[in-house]
Amino acid sequence: MGSENEHTVMLPLMAHGHLIPFLALAKQIHRSTGFKITIANTPLNIQYLQNTISCANPNSPEKFNVNLVELPFCSLDHDLPPNTENRELTPLYNLLMDIKEKEGKPPICIITGTFFGWAVDVAKSAGTTNVTFITGGAYGTLAYTSMWFNLPHRKTNSDEFTLPGFPERCHFHITQLHKYWRMADGSDDWSKFMQPNITQSFQSYEMLCKTAEDIEPGALQWPRNYTKLPVWTIGPLLPQSYLKKSSSSSPSVNPEKIIEWLDLHHPGSVLYISFGSQNTISSSQTMELAIGLEASAKSFLWVIRPPVGFDLRGEFRSERLPEGFEERIEETKQGLLVRNWAPQLEILSHKSTGAFLSYCGWNSALESLSQGLPMIGWPIAAEQTYNSKMLVEEMGMAVELTRGVQSTIVGHDVKNVIEMVMDEAGKGQEMKAKAEKIGRQIRHQ
Repeated sequence: MGSENEHTVMLPLMAHGHLIPFLALAKQIHRSTGFKITIANTPLNIQYLQNTISCANPNSPEKFNVNLVELPFCSLDHDLPPNTENRELTPLYNLLMDIKEKEGKPPICIITGTFFGWAVDVAKSAGTTNVTFITGGAYGTLAYTSMWFNLPHRKTNSDEFTLPGFPERCHFHITQLHKYWRMADGSDDWSKFMQPNITQSFQSYEMLCKTAEDIEPGALQWPRNYTKLPVWTIGPLLPQSYLKKSSSSSPSVNPEKIIEWLDLHHPGSVLYISFGSQNTISSSQTMELAIGLEASAKSFLWVIRPPVGFDLRGEFRSERLPEGFEERIEETKQGLLVRNWAPQLEILSHKSTGAFLSYCGWNSALESLSQGLPMIGWPIAAEQTYNSKMLVEEMGMAVELTRGVQSTIVGHDVKNVIEMVMDEAGKGQEMKAKAEKIGRQIRHQ
């Protein structure tokens, strides 16, 4: 029987930062093997994936056939607000058994996210195996899972500690832990959810990691040693068109205003700022960031959203910025504010972009690395703090400005960090050289 008769089922975590890598992995598996691919999720997330696929060019290699299946979900049944979607177990088992009945055998495997450890038992009960797909990097994901599993801050009186799975030289700090972590003691709700799921995910058949040996040569061995599982790298899963950067080429599809504005600036002169689709910063941080950006006199493109406490999808109001800020930067062409969303890969691959102020989500980190851009880290949640730590300490192509949404920053410090990173000499030059080296390695995968 040919490979076209094999079937793979995928269950991503319900967040854009996980859905998109799963879709990219599905394309890669289908192109390489010809396997049938089914992606299962809750209705709103399936709708998002349908929209994403339909937006692809019909003649693009990124276009492919995938079966999208809705798992029944009613948020009200779980005391959640309307249109809130969470995991369900029984519908997944039913899907696997439906496939087994129709095709005479179960799927060859199910591929699930890190926090779906329970899917290991579901896979076994359906006669197949579970593969865990790590959508983050090896370093950040190991730190995140080991931190939850071991709660090392509870075993020391020091603010600094080592972490099981990491070499002794790697020291972590209490400020790198979210408030839920700091309060966790093993009996809290977060620990009760995280620890069993992590334990079960370590019982998967194997793990796939969205990275490459060239990107994290040392860190990849650590989860292999810690989990005792095969950990396979599958690359950054970025569109091939953006792995062929040329200083003379322009991105293919962009909102016209953004590209026109970028085209006005010299190569490598623009700082791109974005905190991702699900993060934002506080009102005071927004104000000080704006002050520092303007004072630096460096060109910048800022994807701006309402601050913490306001609807992320709402309208950003200019009064949350210094008086006259937006008018001044528009008049001088120093800056461009883009509300809510911008085509990130197209911006990062534009010749005028020289650095990235980022929340250090792994997808964004890989996109920045692929273009050889140094980064200014401002991690906010999840494993982002550990991604930032790795980019700074292991790769040497980033510097951390601050952490979280409760930290205090001042415009003068923002200005100094931006000037250092964007400087064509000194530390900025060193960071740029290291980032470009990694970018070449990624593009030559």
